[in-house]
Amino acid sequence: MDKNYLVKFGQRIRELRQKTGLSQEKFALMIGMDRTYFSSVESGKRNISLLNIKK
Repeated sequence: MDKNYLVKFGQRIRELRQKTGLSQEKFALMIGMDRTYFSSVESGKRNISLLNIKK
């Protein structure tokens, strides 16, 4: 997958999370994901499954 796409996707996820006013830790807990993994998704370092996106 194109690295630029992952970075842009992560930036959009971060924007949406910040609009909720939740920290990475609280948001990750809410969707049942480890905070460090979620942080990697936001920074464009990790890919995320469609099942996790749905959450």
